[in-house]
Order: sequence, then structure tokens, then C-alpha cells
Amino acid sequence: MTGNADQRMRGARLPRPARRAQLIDAAREVFVANGYHAAAMDDIADRAGVSKPVLYQHFPSKFELYLALLDEGTERLVSVVRDALASTQDNKARVGATMAAYYDFVAGNQGVFRLVFESDLISEPPVRERVESANRRCADLVAEVIAEDAGLSAEEAHLLAVGLTGLAQVSARAWTSTDSSVPRDVAVGLIATLAWRGIRGFPRK
Repeated sequence: MTGNADQRMRGARLPRPARRAQLIDAAREVFVANGYHAAAMDDIADRAGVSKPVLYQHFPSKFELYLALLDEGTERLVSVVRDALASTQDNKARVGATMAAYYDFVAGNQGVFRLVFESDLISEPPVRERVESANRRCADLVAEVIAEDAGLSAEEAHLLAVGLTGLAQVSARAWTSTDSSVPRDVAVGLIATLAWRGIRGFPRK
């Protein structure tokens, strides 16, 4: 019953934004399962329950579809970092929340995260620009808090923020990719403690 309902929904005429979102969801499943190069537009259309011409109406090429998926993934990362920073006014808790946000994003969206940050398309300028922009925006959010609280210059705060976000991202990637036996909460606590012991050396102005 549910499967039939899903099929009817997929085949029904949908508003353009809803159809686009549906196609991106299907592409995410296919790209994560097969990788970019092995994924076929036929497979994505089949997964979405639409004809290939409908898919091409929204996305002229597989690369354009990948870029849309990339945009969605990077926006989600920036959003979770923004929410973590806004979740408290206590800076120690902020550090912990930000580290946890990275770990949760990587663990919960591991396939998408790898498509975004470990893509073999990273040499393509549109891909590289989007990934670099996402990293820069996350660092900018952290830098804003550091500059405001510690009274550092924008450049000094941004350099510290790049270090903190890099620590979060690289450690989270290592934790997930090696199937670490360290529990998530313990891993987050370790990295948050390391980050806090460093950044607390810059007291509030």
C-alpha cells in the first residue's frame, strides 16, 4: 500500500521545487551507492520514478546534478555550524557544540560528506570553489565569535577559526573512516577538550 502510494507520488505532477528536491534525493542515493563516475542518469531517473526527459528538464547534465547535490550538502554543513554557535553563550559549550556538529554531520551524512569533501572531482573549478566556499563560511562564523570575544583582528580570528574547523573536520573524517571503536561522545569530548584548551588562552576582552 505504501509502496503504491510512493509510486503514485513519484509519477504525479509536482511543483518544480518539489520535483527538483525529489530528483536530488534520488541522485544522492545513486551517487552514494555507485560513486559519481559509475552513476548513470538512467539509474537516477528510475530511482526517482520519472522519465529521463523529465530529469534533463531540471538538470541538463550529470555534473549539474552533482553540483546541486554539492550545494545542498555544503549548505547543510554551514547551517549546522551556525546553529551550534548560536546554541549557547558559553564559549566552552560552544566549542563542544561545534565539534559535535561536525561529528554528527559526518557520521549522519557519511556518503554525502565523502561526495562533497573527498570527491575525485575536486580538481574541477566549480567543485573546488564550492568546497572552499563552504569551509571559508564555516570558518567565518567561528571567526566572528572569536573576534568579538577576544578582541582580535579579523585576520587573526579567521586564522584561529580555520584551525578549529580544520581540527573538527579532519578528526571527524578520521573517526568515521576508520570505524573507530571510540564512542562518538568520547571522541567529541576529546577533540572539544583539545580545542578548548587552546582557544581559552585568548580570554574575553
